[in-house]
Amino acid sequence: MDAEISPEEVAELLDRDSEVRIVDIRPAAQFDRGHIPGSENIPFHALATEIERLDGSNRIVTVCPHGKSSVQAARLIASYEGVPDDARVESMAGGLDAWQRELARSEGDEADADEGPAAPF
Repeated sequence: MDAEISPEEVAELLDRDSEVRIVDIRPAAQFDRGHIPGSENIPFHALATEIERLDGSNRIVTVCPHGKSSVQAARLIASYEGVPDDARVESMAGGLDAWQRELARSEGDEADADEGPAAPF
């Protein structure tokens, strides 16, 4: 793992259309309720079996609710042989708690009006 990256830096990467893969490690139901636009969901519990999806990626940022589990996920990804040795693997500092931009929602996940506001995690 290279280090942590700030949410502002992640937003800049996305704004520049950089070739970065944002990997949200929360369970699918939480991801569906709200996630960073353009991110992909590989739940932490499935990371070891689905890590080959990241083969050849040169820049990967892991994301979780508070920025703790994503550090562990980034370390696991960085140690994976399918990720190039010169790839940058980072964890987003502060997690989704620190993300100040709007979150995307997955199709079909409309919050029921009686449920109150939908939390992203």
